[in-house]
Amino acid sequence: MEKDQRSKKKKKLGSYPYTSVIFSITLALFVIGLFGLLLLHTNRLTELIKDNIELQVYLDKDVTDNQRIQIQKTLSSKDYAAEKDDEVQISFVSKEDAAEEFIKETGEDFSSFLGENPLRDAYVLKIASEFQKTEKLDSIKQDIEGVSGVFEVEYEKNMVESINENLATISLLLIGFSLILLIAVVILINNTIKLALFSQRFLIRSMQLVGAKSSFIQKPFLWRATLHGIISGVFASALLYLLINFAYSKINNLQKLYEPDKLLILFLALFILGALIGFMSTYRAIKKYLKMSLDELY
Repeated sequence: MEKDQRSKKKKKLGSYPYTSVIFSITLALFVIGLFGLLLLHTNRLTELIKDNIELQVYLDKDVTDNQRIQIQKTLSSKDYAAEKDDEVQISFVSKEDAAEEFIKETGEDFSSFLGENPLRDAYVLKIASEFQKTEKLDSIKQDIEGVSGVFEVEYEKNMVESINENLATISLLLIGFSLILLIAVVILINNTIKLALFSQRFLIRSMQLVGAKSSFIQKPFLWRATLHGIISGVFASALLYLLINFAYSKINNLQKLYEPDKLLILFLALFILGALIGFMSTYRAIKKYLKMSLDELY
């Protein structure tokens, strides 16, 4: 009876800790996936912010309909005009619509004491992201003001400068944190697998003693580690998906940042990262145990 208990105990001590390995890798991949999700949402938020950078092109008061149409064609043909679904992002705001919007926002009807509408017809032109630096916007402003029938061009210069500075700072911080986090995750998974293989060191030595080649010894361990990495990637992706759905249901307008294609790429990256790190960590650990002497194994 005691012999059976001892043999079971030895078998238990020398067995590979599948659950702890998968749990540790899943947790590590979940953390890096969470940060990857933050990067995706930050990138999407950046795009939405940049979509709102636009120029107000005010027209001369005596501009004719033909001139107005020609101005629109000219603006639409510029390479700095933003496009979405092959359509130039330009809209016309008449002075009547502008006055109505002003009255709605302020509650004051200026035409009643001025006797006329002092506002001008205008085009609102959205600018492509590669032209959203302050220097380029100033150059675009001068270019448009040279068009016949254009009175003035305006844009929120302070807002644009603030957006560009903040986005640059945030991008650098996120890239730095990403690298640190990736290194930490690699070290964590590497140490987890190394500790797991520690219980297999005598099995590896036994296989060596019966004449097994290194490639033969490594193959099942590498295959198992790769499989564990993929399984962990699946679990981490499932947890992220549940977290995303919960966050979207609780936080208003957060779903505007949802990009299913990029989310699938993130999940795929977790599968690949888990498999790759598992494979490389196992390969290094087995190489180490294969080179150890019998005394060093104890």
